[in-house]
Amino acid sequence: GVLSAWGVGGGTLLLLVMTLVFGVDQTAAQGINLLYFLPTAAMGLIWHRQNGLLDKAVLRRTVPWALAAAAAASWAATALDVTLLRRPFGVAGVNKAEGTITMIYRIIGEATHILADVCSGDELSIVGPLGHGFDMSAKKPLLVGGGLGLAPLLFLAEGFGEGNTDILMGGRSAEELFWTKLYESLSKNIYLTTDDGSVGTKGTVMALLPQLLKEGGYDCVYVCGPVPMMRAVANACLEAGVKCQVSLEKYMACGLGACLSCACEGIGKRIKVCKDGPVFWAEEVGEW
Repeated sequence: GVLSAWGVGGGTLLLLVMTLVFGVDQTAAQGINLLYFLPTAAMGLIWHRQNGLLDKAVLRRTVPWALAAAAAASWAATALDVTLLRRPFGVAGVNKAEGTITMIYRIIGEATHILADVCSGDELSIVGPLGHGFDMSAKKPLLVGGGLGLAPLLFLAEGFGEGNTDILMGGRSAEELFWTKLYESLSKNIYLTTDDGSVGTKGTVMALLPQLLKEGGYDCVYVCGPVPMMRAVANACLEAGVKCQVSLEKYMACGLGACLSCACEGIGKRIKVCKDGPVFWAEEVGEW
């Protein structure tokens, strides 16, 4: 099969045509669907999928611009042309040795169902890496995430190095916090909250955040997840006098700032999430 990919890095736009080979592994851990690409030839790829319990998938592919994304050690947006409009996905990991990037997404709508069913012979158009990522200057960072917002934070934890971050994650139930397996080798302390109290502290991340901000000595909080959670975390950080960066999620059709579908109000100006972000300092955001 053939896979076409547009790679944007350092201002250069590249068109790549790659061979696609499909494989499936049924040994998914914690119910995650795993899809990844590995080189089979000079420009060849293997697509590998693990099917599991939860409606999540991990997509890993070999692309020349993977190293550019890794150099940023941050969140980067990627768009897959599987329907009329592109869909943005965050980079959840980069393997420099293999030249691969990893993306985690929820199989929920038309586009992600199509993507989950891709097999040899299908064609994908990929744009990335796009946007601006997290500031990496924190000495003692706290990551706060919920839902699929934990995917780009995984790459951020990688960037800070093993044992150099703490993570506060929230979910509706213990089943949704399979993420602990992905973070346990990266984060020193993992704090959990669930709406139903099935694991960790009962409630949202706000049940623990004020105490962590007061006692943890953190100099920056990085948050990604549902909008109400990010807004609440940003306000708590403002009250505690701790810097906070948020990774916004908007509909991003072009990924280049041209269509304005992701534009929203910043402080004193309009901002384009795909181009100016998706990561902003909390005080830059005027519209959630």
